[in-house]
Amino acid sequence: MATFDFMLPYYGDVRLMQDAVRSVLAQTDRDFRLVVIDDGKEPDVPGWFEQLGDERVHYTRNERNLGITKNFQKCVELSEADYVAIMGCDDLLHPHYLETVRGIVGAHAGVGMVQPGVEVIDGSGRVMQGGLADNTKKRLYAPQVKGRRLMGGEELAASVLRGNWLYFPSIAWRGEALRKVNFRDDYSVIQDLALVVDLLEAGEEMVIDQSTTVFQYRRHAVSESSVQAFSGTRFAEAERYFAAVAARMDARGWSKAARAARFHSASRLHALTMLPGALRRGHREGARTLAKHAFTSGQN
Repeated sequence: MATFDFMLPYYGDVRLMQDAVRSVLAQTDRDFRLVVIDDGKEPDVPGWFEQLGDERVHYTRNERNLGITKNFQKCVELSEADYVAIMGCDDLLHPHYLETVRGIVGAHAGVGMVQPGVEVIDGSGRVMQGGLADNTKKRLYAPQVKGRRLMGGEELAASVLRGNWLYFPSIAWRGEALRKVNFRDDYSVIQDLALVVDLLEAGEEMVIDQSTTVFQYRRHAVSESSVQAFSGTRFAEAERYFAAVAARMDARGWSKAARAARFHSASRLHALTMLPGALRRGHREGARTLAKHAFTSGQN
């Protein structure tokens, strides 16, 4: 059995998905399994996978559309390996992604999560320099790491609740821990942050490695989360999540993490930046939700 699973929940652009698959097959470390779970109905996709003729590639199409969260949960349930990545179907791996991650895991035996080095690309595949969202992540919220750092517990929980600077599709997860926790049913946009915090509460730690770039995260001008953000849906979900997780952090005695959850500064700043767009699009109800999220917090 392969010791690493690339799980690829697929829906959307066929060409970008094919590029993502090719980037997996180009890995210098060839001990992996690629599992693609197709949640769409594009007609030529099954045949394309069949003609690959690679026994490491496993393709399945859902009988009905499951949606993002259910398809992510299915990815976790079908994973088998010691370590697992749930990559985006439009993201790209550098050829040495797996080689690098395996080296990190070898140096930190049993670590629950690995956040490797990431660069951001646009819809055309060009490396982006200085986008607002990613500059904010890097400069205001991400810990300053030169080389490699191990984090966990309240320290990491407070950090990501203040502002989620992680690049979820690039993370390698310890399979046993991931399968034990899985994604929560009640979130469709913030489920990645919820999973990380759940694993931290279970005692898992994360290695952040900035020594080399191994992953290309694609940031589109408009994504599923952006559409929901203009309508305010994303932030209604975020408010519900931050209130619930703040109470859990209090109960655990993680006061810094509880304060970070109640203030959720990055989420509020994001809502503020989305507000003009919602107004331009005529989303009045969405604009009210965004304004409420941006200008209020759960601080006592």
